[in-house]
Amino acid sequence: MFFCPRITADNLIKIYKALGRDAKGRVAVKLSTGEAGNPNHLSTDVIKGLVHLVNGTIVECNTAYEGSRMNAQDHLQTAAEHGFTAIAEVNIMDADGDVALPVQKGKHLKENYVGKNYLDYDFTVVLSHFKGHPMAGFGGALKNVAIGIASSAGKAWIHTAGKSRMVPVDWENVPPQEDFLESMAEACESVFDHVGDKILYINVANNLSVDCDCCAEPEPIRMLDIGIFASLDPVAVDRACIDAVYSSSDPGKVHLIERIEERNGTYLLKYAEELGLGRNEYELVMVDPSASDEEI
Repeated sequence: MFFCPRITADNLIKIYKALGRDAKGRVAVKLSTGEAGNPNHLSTDVIKGLVHLVNGTIVECNTAYEGSRMNAQDHLQTAAEHGFTAIAEVNIMDADGDVALPVQKGKHLKENYVGKNYLDYDFTVVLSHFKGHPMAGFGGALKNVAIGIASSAGKAWIHTAGKSRMVPVDWENVPPQEDFLESMAEACESVFDHVGDKILYINVANNLSVDCDCCAEPEPIRMLDIGIFASLDPVAVDRACIDAVYSSSDPGKVHLIERIEERNGTYLLKYAEELGLGRNEYELVMVDPSASDEEI
């Protein structure tokens, strides 16, 4: 597990190289392009160097709620407004439908529906903006894989714990929180089984609102940026971010901690470890920060 406290374009590349796993072939860079009106998404100035280094395509899938990213045309327009199409090709992977990946160990899901175009890629760079989330408690690598790679109907499938693919989701009639969190982990399992070791995980912990980039009007940011975390273990990279929030001296952390605990967010990490997706234990290795003008 690698950590760098200074968030710059140079340090993002440095921490990627520290992982020692080269992204080769046709590379999908999975990130959130953010809902229209939300300024908290990852900075294109910071990520573009890494995206270019791996010759990556930014990939997304449509949402399961009404908004600016519910269909491919509007989604691409939002991605353009946020600067992503200016730095790389953006592929809305479920523009032409979805495909089912088998879930081997699921108690809620037996299949996970991902954007059809995801099968075109050889390697996945999971580049996540770590922050709060109104439903999951927090969003990091596991959510970026589970919900982010799922098609619009696949997102509905996860949110309803395998009961419905209807979009938009009836948010007043969703299953218990633990069923949703378990379904996210089960969706991750299907993706990890599909890609094998052709994947890595980088979390950028900044703009730490209690709300996700999917919220058009997020709550104000009340906590200072933490830094960049990177690992080949998706559970560990999310756990390291959670631990950094709790151990921070920033008094603003109380807001994010309240959101995480209110939604029982860390249960996702517990269940993911039970499924064998990674571990909640890690050794943190510091990557020396470099001076750069390209800070967030």
